[in-house]
Amino acid sequence: MYTANEAQLKAFKKEHAYLKTKLDLGKEILWLTRSECIKAGPSVEETLAIVKDAMTAHGKKEYEMPAKIGIHPFEDVFFHAMPAYVPGKTACGMKWIECFPRNPREYELPQTTGLQIMNDVMTGVPVAVMDCTWLTAMRTPAVTALAAAALHPDAKTFGMFGCGVQGVGHVRFVAKTLKKLERIYIYDKYPECMDRLMAQVRGEVGVPIVKAKSVEEAVKSCEVLSSATFIVRKPMAIAKKEWVRKGQTILPCDLNTFWEPSIALEADKYIVDSSDEHELFNEMGYFPDGLPKIFCETGEMLAGLKEGRAKRGELIVCSNIGISTNDIAMGQAILSRALEMGIGTKMKL
Repeated sequence: MYTANEAQLKAFKKEHAYLKTKLDLGKEILWLTRSECIKAGPSVEETLAIVKDAMTAHGKKEYEMPAKIGIHPFEDVFFHAMPAYVPGKTACGMKWIECFPRNPREYELPQTTGLQIMNDVMTGVPVAVMDCTWLTAMRTPAVTALAAAALHPDAKTFGMFGCGVQGVGHVRFVAKTLKKLERIYIYDKYPECMDRLMAQVRGEVGVPIVKAKSVEEAVKSCEVLSSATFIVRKPMAIAKKEWVRKGQTILPCDLNTFWEPSIALEADKYIVDSSDEHELFNEMGYFPDGLPKIFCETGEMLAGLKEGRAKRGELIVCSNIGISTNDIAMGQAILSRALEMGIGTKMKL
């Protein structure tokens, strides 16, 4: 539990008074579609600032967020319930999101869908219900990009495994934070996904993008690497330990799926966005070889409380699987701008 300070309590009251001018609180909510979230949503640069603030608050323990619980109707899918309270952003709410990797090919439906509820901190009443897929697609690569810059600011090469929505986002965001970047390698088992990624970021990313011929080529070619594939209990170990070298920074978004488990187990430092969530996943069987010893949390590093890379030759794995403090901070930013712009549909409770 986190107890708000006087300044935060004042902000809660001010926000409550503002919301009363926009909505009949307790009797109606604002419904925001995906397109409306995009219209009111923060830019890449704004998202980086919002997420950095939220991660810093997480690192300083200025939040309340239980480890995300979930249900798993099939082995390769999940639903996650992700509540959070971020007093520094005057924000509280919950995201309900699901991931079905086979949806696009089998049902012509998105892999990820979900909704997010935002609440008035002062009274608890629901204020808005919005699509959460776009903000998820923004906040996830923002964490990777911020961590990459903190751990490997002089990196000239970046590699991305998985060229779906998250792969596109990672390439866009990393190009903003790794200032010395000279080349980006991408790999996906579906060549059309690589082509689509390149088409989507053309004109926005000025760094040359290379389609790697194999996972091995990309791993051996890059200083900083990230993976956004899917999450399963039994590691697939697609990227092998023998391809990895000292001094690299590995930033998986897919828990313990893509990389051979011994890489994280034997890394000089294993950093995670949430110790509680990684320990929960360990209890659920997602780390059959054991959860690596956690050095610190990503937010602690971004807040300057822990040193990420101390030596150039350290092999560092920084696992960021998504924390709801970032979702709720992003949701609050979208909601605030939507109210200012007068977009969204008011619906009776």
